[in-house]
This record gives sequence, structure tokens and C-alpha cells, in this order.
Amino acid sequence: MKLFFSTLFFAIIHFTFSQTVQNSNYSTVGYIKDDGSVQNSNYSTIGYIKSDGTVQNSNYSTVGYIKSDGTIQNSNYSTIGYIKQDGTVQNSNYSTIGYIKEDGTLQNSNYSTIGYAKNINKKWAASAVFFFFYHLN
Repeated sequence: MKLFFSTLFFAIIHFTFSQTVQNSNYSTVGYIKDDGSVQNSNYSTIGYIKSDGTVQNSNYSTVGYIKSDGTIQNSNYSTIGYIKQDGTVQNSNYSTIGYIKEDGTLQNSNYSTIGYAKNINKKWAASAVFFFFYHLN
């Protein structure tokens, strides 16, 4: 569950070029391409984010969903969290576990920066967290 919620803490809807995802030291950890492919820093595809909110691993197995209302579900459709309009990320008990700031800064619940996802929709950003910070692949 932590793996899935982490990928979802980073990126999803409008972008025209590959978007870079960085850790808190500004080192590139991966990319999200305009077709929804998620690549690691070596350009190997590690997952996919579909336009309907489905998140898949590199074997095309569905690992979860991000609903249009911000609800995050695992592959069994159980709700594991929420992304609010303001970028607050909550677990299934509505406890805040992090934030996606307007400028793309990703923070944990203590407001410590864990990474950056510039010019990426909040839902795409949430998905990227799983891949890049919790090794969903």
C-alpha cells in the first residue's frame, strides 16, 4: 500500500514534453513522457500512467487507480488515500501524509521536501512518487 500511495504522490493530465522528477537534492530520478510512460534515470520504462487514471507497473499489471475526484485506490479498488484540490495528500483515514505544492515541490507531512515534479498535474505527480520514491517497479 505504501508503494502505491507513494507513486501517486507525484504527476497526471497536461504536459507536452517529458517531465523530469527530481529528489530533494535536485538529482533526476526519472521522467514521465507525454504518452504516460514512466522511466527511471537510465531511461528504462518502469511503469505507465493511463489517461483514465490507471497506474500500471512495467509488466502492464494494474497497481492502482487515481479517480477524477482525487480518490486513490489499490488494484482491488479499495480506497487507500486522497489527493485534495489544494495538493494535500491524505491516507484512507484522512490523515495528511504529504503535500504537492503549486510549484511542483513534494513535501512529506512535516513539510520536509522529498522531491520536485515541475509542470506536472498533481495526479501525475502522485503517481510518480510511487515509482521513484517507493520503487514500485
